[in-house]
Amino acid sequence: MVARTRFDAEPCPVARSIDAIGDWWSLLIVRDTFDGSRRFGQFQRSLGIAKNILTSRLRTLEATGVMETVPASDGSRYQEYVLTEKGSALFPVIVALRQWGEVHCFGPGEAHSRLLDRRNGHPLSPLEVRSGDGRPVGPDETIVDKLPTADGTG
Repeated sequence: MVARTRFDAEPCPVARSIDAIGDWWSLLIVRDTFDGSRRFGQFQRSLGIAKNILTSRLRTLEATGVMETVPASDGSRYQEYVLTEKGSALFPVIVALRQWGEVHCFGPGEAHSRLLDRRNGHPLSPLEVRSGDGRPVGPDETIVDKLPTADGTG
């Protein structure tokens, strides 16, 4: 088996985020959690994922603080998986991926799911990246500012 490349010591927030999330299965587990899944069997049925892979991904999501287990809400002896505050903060990431996919991954008239506002049933407005003063910005209008480490290096 090929060893997984780690990015947890990288100075890039994108690399560290990818390291924390792990892979596509992990993002789909997080997506399913936002959609209401809480139990191992629900994730397995939704994703069609092998039990050993699902177990591994859930353990990683717990180890990175994205999810935690809690007693089952129905009082049974089972555990349920819930998003932590850190995991819930992935909501805009999931929405961005969903909206990008809706635009770029489906042909005209091809069936797909939509994310709707629970209150009024309307689709969400497209996410936009905005500057501190509120104006929309694109990649050509941004730069990366590499911050020094606590000891002044980097």
